[in-house]
Parts: sequence; structure tokens; C-alpha cells
Amino acid sequence: MYLTLDRRRLVLGGSLGLGALMLAPGAVFAQQAAAGFTHAVASGEPGPDSMLLWTRYVASAGDEIRLDAEIALDPEFAKVVSAGAVRTGAWRDWTAKITLDGLKPGTVYWYRFIAPDGSRSPVGRTKTLPEGNAARFGLAVFSCSNLPMGWFNAYGHAAERSDLDLWMHVGDYIYEYGPASYHGPVIAGRTLEPDREILAIVDYRQRYACYRADPDLQRLHQNAPMVAFWDDHESANDSWEGGAQNHQPATEGDWNPRRAAAMQVYREWMPVSDEPWKAYPIGSLATLYRTESRLLARTRQADIGAALKAADPDAALTAFRDGAWQDPSATMLGSTQESWLAHCLKANARSTAWQLVGMGTIIGRTLMPKDAPNWLKPDASARVIAEFRDNVRAARHGLPMWMDRWDGYPAARSRLLHAAQQADADLVMLSGDSHNAWAFSLVEDGRPAGVEFAGHSVTSGGLEGSFAADPRMVAQGFIETNPELAWADTSRRGYMMIEITPQRVTGEWLFMQTIKDRTAALADTHRMHVDHGRRSFSA
Repeated sequence: MYLTLDRRRLVLGGSLGLGALMLAPGAVFAQQAAAGFTHAVASGEPGPDSMLLWTRYVASAGDEIRLDAEIALDPEFAKVVSAGAVRTGAWRDWTAKITLDGLKPGTVYWYRFIAPDGSRSPVGRTKTLPEGNAARFGLAVFSCSNLPMGWFNAYGHAAERSDLDLWMHVGDYIYEYGPASYHGPVIAGRTLEPDREILAIVDYRQRYACYRADPDLQRLHQNAPMVAFWDDHESANDSWEGGAQNHQPATEGDWNPRRAAAMQVYREWMPVSDEPWKAYPIGSLATLYRTESRLLARTRQADIGAALKAADPDAALTAFRDGAWQDPSATMLGSTQESWLAHCLKANARSTAWQLVGMGTIIGRTLMPKDAPNWLKPDASARVIAEFRDNVRAARHGLPMWMDRWDGYPAARSRLLHAAQQADADLVMLSGDSHNAWAFSLVEDGRPAGVEFAGHSVTSGGLEGSFAADPRMVAQGFIETNPELAWADTSRRGYMMIEITPQRVTGEWLFMQTIKDRTAALADTHRMHVDHGRRSFSA
């Protein structure tokens, strides 16, 4: 167990008490069902002179409450520099968000909410974005946090760091599954609420309340601002505009109400604005982009299944590769967002050194190695063996492992990378979703187009769940099969730290020692960097 009990941590954890911090999230959720401040505080949508603040306060009577918010230069609030008021109520699950202005760039602030009865929320710490010639900026990237699968040790480790200015969560902040979907072991005490797959607005609200009761996630939100956006599990697995792999209309009803519920609750419970996408200026260092690639305009994933089941699979795969897979109408972002991002890259590449694009899914090309079926566990099922063999067969035709990622949308991928090249941008993609760690030197039309730091999961299991082979051999097999892939780790959990300077962006993958017990111990790290103007990883 780890818990640093310095003065600042005691301020941040004061509302729950040390006893509550030791409880499992489900127990804390039950304890916090009463009135008052229930889920601490959070901040997000940072600017050089503004910040969005979040909390949740349940009134003991009535259906509406007014909360006052304060931002100060000190945790004792002797120097309050901005304040405002916001209303909340049952109609938005008692969550409250307010944006306060009048702040100074690159400055650490402390904030809190005050209820009508005088009670106060825990104190949060936040930091505005810099202006001008910033020398350095630290950014941590998280994805894929499946609560029953392990402790959020990555959050706890990052929350203790003093060298990070901003968190970025690139999706799968929660999972929609119920207990029946977990076929492997789950962690004792990591109890889901509700104990079923979530479908309706009340279900999504209860699931967020359960996740946000986790003490390490609360500490993360209290210690720095977050830029966050959804991927698929905030709604349902492999979602797109018109449906999802994990949504069956025959038994679960129309997709649109479920999609609307998922979007509404995300915006209630997360420190985010309602803008679907946004750019954040980090002085002259970089522009950071928040994107949306799931629910608003993504087209249905191409279906390779029919080709694999055809009488002549190789002929069918060739036809699929040259036809449906290449369809230019397939899109991840939609034409409006594609145009917005292309124009932003062109404009901002002149004024900021780096263009950092956050994305839910990986853009690097990834084919299944031919030896992958030989790496499987001896007790692998016939279905799993068939899936890996199908992926190897598809790879022989140049087709990717997962149609749900950017390389399942090759025309859209080309448009994005072409836009970066035409803008003469130093492009850095920051992505998640795969649960494993990857570094890609991206290529378009035979020319470098940028790099991708693809992060591993906080707790969700990756390829190691299928393989018995040495993870180092697995990683090497992927590298040899995929020319864009510079490095990989297919076996461990954690998060990424991205350090930005005018001359270089350095990525560090941090691997937690375990997620089975609550500990901040690291097992290992790996660092890579890209130099300005190079647009591929240095050896």
C-alpha cells in the first residue's frame, strides 16, 4: 500500500478520510451515496487564462443547488483570484462544471467548491497552459482502465509526480461490460456498479460513480488538469455512428438512445466541454488536439469476415483489399472534422514547433506476424487459433489485424497523414486502445509523416493473454513484420509520459510491477524520442 501523507495530500484527500481511501471502489461508492460532495473535484479544458472545474454535490432536499467556486494561488485560499457560481441538480446527476477566467499562463492554482450550508469540497490543484517561449511541457497519457481487471496503479503513480503539467486520457475511461463478459480472473474487491452491462442513462451514471470512487483516480484528477475524450467502451465495444459490436438491437433496443445516454453521462461526469473536438495551444512549443473518432461521424468498420469464409479466401481477400477496404467514403472523423484538423495543422505548424494529435485508436500499420499461431498458449481454443490464422492469411494480402483501427480505414489514414505533410508539420500522434505499447515511424507515399506514441493500458489485458511465447520474441516478430513499427511491448500495463521541448519530444512508457495489488512500484521503463524536423524515431 502506498499513500504519501504530506500536507498537500492531506488537503486533497480530506473529504473522504483515510479510512475511505483504503476501501474498494464499490464500497466507497456505497458510502458516498449520501448527500454532500461525493466524488471530490477535477479540472480540465485548460487554457492560458482559464480552466474548467468539476465536482458533484448531492443536495439533502430539493432538486436544485447553487455552488460557489474559487480559484486561488495558495491551498489556504488567502489569495483568491477568480470565483463564480453554478447550479446543478438531479437532471444532470448533481454534477457541476464551471469555467473560470482571469488566470495567468503557466501558473499553478488551487480550487474548491462551497455549498450553501458552508461545506467545502476537497481542494484541487491545477495549472494553466503556458504562453510564449516555453522550455518544457510534461504530459501523461492514459487509456483502457478496466476496473475489475486490476488496481489503477498507473493513476496513483502519475498523481505523485511533480514533473507533469497535464493528463490526457485517450479513451476507454470506463467499460460498459457486466460481470458475465469477464471470462478470466477479476480482482477481489473491484466490484462493478451496476452488476450488469450498462444500457440506460441511469446505468451509465452509476458506472461512472463507481469508477470515480477509486481513490487513485480521484487523486489523479485532483492534482492536475485533464484533456479527455471517449473511445468505444464509454458507449459499447467497437462503436460507430450507427451501432456497435456490443449492441444487439434485437435484445437491447435502438442504438441511438444508448449512444445519446453514453454521450450525455460522459459530459456530466468528466471535466470536459461539450465541444466535439478542440485545439489547445501550449505556448510556442506545441498545439495539442482533442479529437472525436467514435460516435459522431465514424462509418461502420469494413467487414472482412465474408472474405475469410469464402470458398476461395485468397481471391476474396484480394477483392476485399482492392475494393471495400479502400473505399474513400469510409471515415473515422467525418469530413467536417477532417477539414478542421487539416486547416489547424497548416495554420499552427507555422507558430508551434509540434503538432500533438490525441486519438482513440492507433494509426500505425500493424499486420499479424506469420509465426503468431505458434506463439499461442497450448490450451488455446479452436476459435482463437482460427482467428490468428485468419489474421495471418489477411496479412499475406497486406490487410491489418483489426479493422477497428486507422489501418482499417486506409483512405482516411492517407488523408490525415497527407494533411500533416502538406502543412509541413512535425506530427506526433498520441493514441491508445490496443492495451499494448507501440512506437511507429509513420510513412505516407514513401515519405516520413510523423511518429506515433501508442500507449499501453492502465489495467486491460493485451496480447499476452493469448501467447505463451517470450514477450520479447513476440515484440520482435511484430517489428520484423511491420516496417513502420520501431518498438513494441506486448505484455505489461502502465502509462506514457511525454516530454516536449523545442528540439525534441521524448516518450517514456512506464510499466507497473503489478495491477493485482495496490502499489506504485515500477517494473521497468522504455524511452524513445523524435527530433524536430526528423519526423521519425531516432535510433
